[in-house]
Amino acid sequence: MTKRVRGAGIAVCAVAAAGALLAGCGDDGGGGGKENSASPSASAAAPSVAAPSASGGESSGASGQMTEDQRSRKALVPQAKISYDKALKAATEAVADSKPVSVELKRGAGGKPEWHAKVAASDGTESAVRVDAVTGKADKPRTENEDGDDKKKLADRLGRASVTARQAADTATGKKSGTVTAVELDTNDQKKEIWSVDVVTTNDWNKTTYDVDATDRKVLREHVDRD
Repeated sequence: MTKRVRGAGIAVCAVAAAGALLAGCGDDGGGGGKENSASPSASAAAPSVAAPSASGGESSGASGQMTEDQRSRKALVPQAKISYDKALKAATEAVADSKPVSVELKRGAGGKPEWHAKVAASDGTESAVRVDAVTGKADKPRTENEDGDDKKKLADRLGRASVTARQAADTATGKKSGTVTAVELDTNDQKKEIWSVDVVTTNDWNKTTYDVDATDRKVLREHVDRD
């Protein structure tokens, strides 16, 4: 009887020891399992969050934010090797005794960049001159068909403009560094003679228009075109 009890006791102890060993191994394995299951999920989650911003979220977003006009400026402005003032000089030389009225950088036939300039004689007769924005060569002037009243108005406007186109452009670029893409003698809503100057900034390809008083170079208006 004693032997049976002692044998049974030994058997129970053996089972208990085995159970404790298995439990201990289960704890170690379970604890490690939790760490291993958490670590892969954390490491997997990090790339899934970081990947969009690192893989091109910023670059695609930047290009996606650029408007059609901004893309057009980015494509056109760097192609112009002749500046606005040289284009105006070529235009005024093409028409004797003329003064600048306007100039604007545009895309010409065949996609070539051109400066579309207008100049006027002292009597207000206006001529249009296209200047190659790469070579600086001026085409043959085309005289605008205008009546006597329009000629007189333009002549008077030119007479009242004591500020030159270049001085107005210098005033505009003094406010914001960039490339001048248009200059035009005009009259604002207050009936004041102004030079309207467009300046394109090459870091964002926005266009800023400055209305510069044609008598004292004061900036009367500033407008940023982000379209």
